[in-house]
This record gives sequence, structure tokens and C-alpha cells, in this order.
Amino acid sequence: MRPRSIRILAIAAGVASFLTSGVLLLAFAGAKGGHSAAAQPQLEQSSSHCAPVGGAIITNFGAIDQNTTMGTATGDLRGAVSGTLLGAPQPGAGGTVVFHVQHHWVTESGDTLSFDPAVATTAPLSPTLFAVITYPVHITGGTGKFAGAIGDVKNIGEVDLAGQATVFRYSGQVCFSEQN
Repeated sequence: MRPRSIRILAIAAGVASFLTSGVLLLAFAGAKGGHSAAAQPQLEQSSSHCAPVGGAIITNFGAIDQNTTMGTATGDLRGAVSGTLLGAPQPGAGGTVVFHVQHHWVTESGDTLSFDPAVATTAPLSPTLFAVITYPVHITGGTGKFAGAIGDVKNIGEVDLAGQATVFRYSGQVCFSEQN
């Protein structure tokens, strides 16, 4: 099989796994990043107003240092984003590579979002290119509109260490406290 065919199959397998498992939640709907799948849902709709969110994120490594990406988010949470690697990528189960990341987000209106540290599980397509298999992110509040908000978001995308770039599609839900 040619290298391009292997890459396409790896991406397809990662995307299929992501879509069918429903495990990916970047900062908005499901299990809290880094916890087992048996974790209880984090969103309490009875005491808050929840809204779906989605968009895209494009970042580059190196603007601050070699372990931090910086870029833009489009969609419902449009603004500036960054992610800092909390250590070197680690080998995971089944030949995966795991990245531990702390996110920072400022919306276009100047509100901030706070996050738990997240775990991105990836499938290596080459020594420097990784397809994201699971990447749940949990929102733990913020400022302005996001004070007291919680949520879970799932992500799909790629990390290109040689190109020093990332690209993601995010979707999920944010629940705002009753005071908002």
C-alpha cells in the first residue's frame, strides 16, 4: 500500500472512530478531559441556559515559545486562542500519541473562557503529523458572559509539528449560569 493510501486510511479510521464513539468533547458536552468514560455528565441544564457552539480553530507554534500555539477561532466562540503543551507527547494505547494541553481563549468581545487541562489522543500519520482521534475539553467558567459557565466541546483535526501548525473543528455546548 502506498504512503498516501495509508495516510488516508488512518485519517478515515480516526474520523470514523471519533464520529461513532461520541467520546470527543473539547470544552463542552460529555466526559471531563482526562477522566474515564464512566464519568458523569458535567452539564446541569435545570439550573442554567445551554447553547450549542461550533466553529474552527487554526493555530501556529512558536509565537510565544515552541510549546505554545497561538491563533484564531471562528464560529460561536470567535476570538483568540492558544494551547500550551504540558510536557512532551506520550505513547498511548494502540500506537496512539497523547498530548496534554492547557487552553487559553479570549472571545472577540473580550470575555475569557477557562478550561481544565485537556488530553488529545492522536494517531501518528508520520513522525510529525498527527490525526486527532479524541480531544475532549471542559469549560470551567471565565469572565463576562462566561462567568459561572460550564461546558464540553469535542474536537477533530490535525497537529503538524513540522509545519508548526494545528487545525481543528470544534462543536459542543456551553451552559450559562442563571445570572447570565
